[in-house]
Amino acid sequence: MSEELRAIEADVEGRMVGALNVFREDLSKLRTGRATLGLLDGVSVDYYGSPTPLNQVASLSVPDSSTIQIAPWEPKVLADVEKAILKSNLGLTPNNDGKVIRLNIPQLTEERRKELVKIAHDTGEGARNAVRQVRRDGNESVKKLEKAKEVSEDQMHDGLEAIQKLTDTYIGKIDEVLQVKEKEVMEV
Repeated sequence: MSEELRAIEADVEGRMVGALNVFREDLSKLRTGRATLGLLDGVSVDYYGSPTPLNQVASLSVPDSSTIQIAPWEPKVLADVEKAILKSNLGLTPNNDGKVIRLNIPQLTEERRKELVKIAHDTGEGARNAVRQVRRDGNESVKKLEKAKEVSEDQMHDGLEAIQKLTDTYIGKIDEVLQVKEKEVMEV
């Protein structure tokens, strides 16, 4: 295989890995009925006049699958943390006992679970389309090399075949990640 074909194949694989990573990141933002610290990633607390990420003013923990516990390092920050959670539109009500804040993650209804699975599938289809677009771009590049007589027709077919194998691999990986997420969402 020529250097040009190897370079195209490496570029195609790199872009497909990127599509898979973006898909995983998008799925991680879908809220399941389970408590995860990732839910609080976007929450900022007004700490001495400047917005500060929640994890920099308090220790965060998940004592059980339906509770997140927030223990501010300074007791006077408790009210600010509570305000920040209410302002964050997470749909969670903080329970303040004077020392720590507990967030109870409500169980999802069957209807909401099905909605989340549909969203996950739509996201998965977007990721598959991104992989297919990368394949199209790669195939065009390989065909241009053959037209310019930089590679033989046999080498072009080998290059197209290699790109198709990569496509099948990454679409398979997307489907696996989607199945895991679907099982997680539907789990009561």
